[in-house]
Amino acid sequence: MRQVTATRDEPRDADVVLPSHDDPVVRAGSELIGGPVGRHAEVRGPSGWWTPLRVMLAMVFVVSGLGIVEKEHCREHGWGAPGDFFHGCYSDIPALFFGRGLSDGDVPYVHQTEDHTVEYPVLTGAAMWVTAKLVPSDGSPDSRARWYFDINALALAMCAGVVVLATMKTAGRRPWDAAMVALAPGLLLAGTINWDLYAVALLGLGMWAWARRKPVAAGALIGLAAAAKFYPLFVLGPLLLLCWRAGKMREFWTATGAAVVAWAVVNVPVMIADFHGWSKFYRLSQERGAGFSSVWFLLQQQHHGVPGKWLNPLAGGLFVVACVAIAYVALRAPRRPRLPQLAFLTVAAFLLTNKVYSPQYVLWLIPLAVLARPRWRDFLIWQAAEAVHFFGIWMLLAGYPPGRPSRGLNDQPYGMTVAVHIAGTVWLCWVIVRDIYSPEHDPVRAGGDDDPAGGVLDGAPDARLIPTGDFGR
Repeated sequence: MRQVTATRDEPRDADVVLPSHDDPVVRAGSELIGGPVGRHAEVRGPSGWWTPLRVMLAMVFVVSGLGIVEKEHCREHGWGAPGDFFHGCYSDIPALFFGRGLSDGDVPYVHQTEDHTVEYPVLTGAAMWVTAKLVPSDGSPDSRARWYFDINALALAMCAGVVVLATMKTAGRRPWDAAMVALAPGLLLAGTINWDLYAVALLGLGMWAWARRKPVAAGALIGLAAAAKFYPLFVLGPLLLLCWRAGKMREFWTATGAAVVAWAVVNVPVMIADFHGWSKFYRLSQERGAGFSSVWFLLQQQHHGVPGKWLNPLAGGLFVVACVAIAYVALRAPRRPRLPQLAFLTVAAFLLTNKVYSPQYVLWLIPLAVLARPRWRDFLIWQAAEAVHFFGIWMLLAGYPPGRPSRGLNDQPYGMTVAVHIAGTVWLCWVIVRDIYSPEHDPVRAGGDDDPAGGVLDGAPDARLIPTGDFGR
């Protein structure tokens, strides 16, 4: 494919990469409707109204609506009913509305009792509180829970739209890649389990700002994302490695400083108001044991569990080892990796080594996966593995406590669904590492681009900092 020139902000229609030309799966599927788009076709439609962004926003809102339909059993019968897990419609949102005192008007973190204290970072707590204020104070508990869920589902659908927008803009000449985010099975199934999409949206905006060469805005948005969920801070690691290799350390420190300031602005007031309440998230992260769907939980099921005092050092140590390996890849590769590639590998490494893997964590990886490896085949294989795990964890919980008569899974088949999730994530990591060492396999670089998400890194000078032989040769 020939290399083309386009502006960094808005590629011209002639420069846009069309999936039916670029992606084998889309090309094959397009035969059902007459084949790939012609060279002179009106991509935006005769009126010009159906732009790629509007098409993909329509997609994501339909998928978000279907996600609410998937929760309809719980909406109709009330959360907490015996069939929640069997029907795959469980959500933390209505449960925590009552369980964290939000239904009674409690302000998160501030002077809450220990069992009511919100266990999430402050921006997530703020979203929980603001949406709780919109719920009518009268009505039955089931009615109020439904109100709270629906209000949050609408807000999370808007966040999903922001994620699609940010992914599209960050992808440069490949805006249609964001359709994978819009149509992701993981978004449909897990989008309303918890409030993770706030952090995903903020991180997406931060990466878009970085792609636009705005390190201050990028850092501030990453810091705010980390104030909703901690994982966005991990993106600073890949930025450090890539800026070091490109000689762009000034931009890195600017973004990092902005991230620290933004995080502090929203956290310090809560820390001053009630440090014990504010620190609940960090204390729980330290104190919790092996959680569902982690490799540590599987070992525990097989009677090879890690003693509690060793769990944090082992889980943290494995993540550090994985980060060192990723750094080695980043500094050794013949050509500087793209930012989304390293970001995906880093967040995936955290999830694979973490003490718990909740089904909504797949949302963290979806936009990073699309930007790192924009191929429908690979994306759908990985998403299929995550869907297997999604139903596996609910079927396990449908049978809890163990030994209770139920229609749920026992430990062995559940463990297989977790193994499928792990294998799918590891496989996608391997494909991305292969792309890093052999850029001819990378759809973005094979199309003539360098790093559309890289901002100041895009087209920057490159220096391999570990001069070794090429991978696999």
